[in-house]
Parts: sequence; C-alpha cells; structure tokens
Amino acid sequence: MADLNALSEAIIKGNQNLALEITKAAIDEGMAAKEILNQGLIAGMDVIGGRFKRNEVYIPEVLIAARAMKTAMEILEPELAKAGVEPIGKFIIGTVQGDLHDIGKNLVAMMMKGAGFEVVDLGVDISPEKFVEQAKATGIGLIGMSALLTTTMPAMEKTIQAIKDAGIDAKIMIGGAPVTQGYADKIGADGYAADAATAVDIAKKLSVA
Repeated sequence: MADLNALSEAIIKGNQNLALEITKAAIDEGMAAKEILNQGLIAGMDVIGGRFKRNEVYIPEVLIAARAMKTAMEILEPELAKAGVEPIGKFIIGTVQGDLHDIGKNLVAMMMKGAGFEVVDLGVDISPEKFVEQAKATGIGLIGMSALLTTTMPAMEKTIQAIKDAGIDAKIMIGGAPVTQGYADKIGADGYAADAATAVDIAKKLSVA
C-alpha cells in the first residue's frame, strides 16, 4: 500500500520525485483521490505552514515544498475531478495596481492551493477594474490583494471601493510588508494576514463566514 505519511514527508522535504512516485502508486492502487489529497499533500503543507509561522523554516523551504505538492497535484487533479471532489473554497489573488512584487503573492497562492483552495492568480499591477471584472466573471467570493510598497497601498482602498460599488458580495483579504491590521480595518477589508500560513487560516474562516 502507498504510504500517505511518506507522501506527507516527501512534501515537507520538497522531494518532488518521491511525492510524484507515491501519488502515482496510490492512484494505481485505487486509493481515494480525496484521501491522497487530505492525508498526503495537504497534511504535508499544513506542517510546512505551521513551521513557517513559527520561523522554523523560511520562504525557500516553503517554495520547495509547494513545488513538490504542485507536481503531485498535476496527476491528482484529474482523479479529484473524476471523483467529484470540490475545492474547499475559491480564491482570487493579485498584487495591486502600480506594484510589481510577487514573491509574497505567489507564496500565498501556493499555500492556498496546498490547503485545498482553487486559486485564480491574476498576477501583478492589477487595476481595481480588473479585480472587479474577474470577481464578476468567476463569481468567486474571496479576494486577496497584496502590496509591498507603501506608495501602492492606497490602490487597495480604491479596489475595495470599486468592488463594493460594483455590488459584488465578496470577502476581501489584504497583506504585504507595509500592511497592518489597523490599515485593513481603516479601508474596510474583511481580513489581514501577516504571512502566507496565516492567510490560509483567515481564508478558511472567511469562506465559512
């Protein structure tokens, strides 16, 4: 039998080849896709998320783990679709207008995928109009915005206003180095996360709210 603890360990260590090998073996043995996802891939990313929060690992380790998870997910996704397994939520993310930084955003996107969310990554320098357009087109009710520059933080407020003006009923999370809980409260965001692992926790809470 394929060992899902070993799969989880392969994700934690960022061992792409082993993660792929165990995932393939588990699928071939007829193991339920949801079980492989939850007990193997998500379990591994949960450990990495916890360690990242406690400063026991850093961005490079998280990226390596996320890459191993992504490799395994590529062969698991068709099985999940066949089994009718729904993501735990859907999430749009982008770096706001005027800001080209994407490491933090990419990290959040990877951690969200690792937690079982379906993620639409809009990229960087995203205008309020583009956020509105995507939210309308996809019907996704959870939106994440990132900014690394203090000069681009006002774009978050403009985007939140544009989403509200468009009548979109979405929960909005913000984050990035200069962003604070106080700023999130001031501009009417529903959530603030200081790091990628916390972003996943906040997203789970907002998804069920």
